[in-house]
Amino acid sequence: MLINQFLLLGAVLFCIGVYGVIARKNAVMVLMSIELILNAVNLNLLAFAMNMNGEGSADGHVFALYVLAIAAAEVGVGLGLVLLIYRNKRSISLDELSEMKG
Repeated sequence: MLINQFLLLGAVLFCIGVYGVIARKNAVMVLMSIELILNAVNLNLLAFAMNMNGEGSADGHVFALYVLAIAAAEVGVGLGLVLLIYRNKRSISLDELSEMKG
C-alpha cells in the first residue's frame, strides 16, 4: 500500500477526534476522542517509519510506543478524574464542570 493511503486515514481519524473533542459534552466521549487523535498520530508515525525502512531505523516505532504509554497514563488519570467528578456532581457533563467554584 502507498503511504498516501495511510496518511489519508490518519488525517481522517485525526479530524474525527478533533470534532469529538469540540462537539461532545460528555467527559468520557472527550477522552475517547483524545485517544482517537493519539492513534491517528501513531498511524502516521508508523507510516513514515515504514516508508523509511531502507535506513534500518526503528525511531518511528519507538516513538509510537512512547505515545501509547502516554495515552495509557492519560486514560488512567482522566478516568480517575471523571469518577471523582461523578461522585461529587452526579454528572459527567462538561457544561456543569465549567461552573465549578473553589
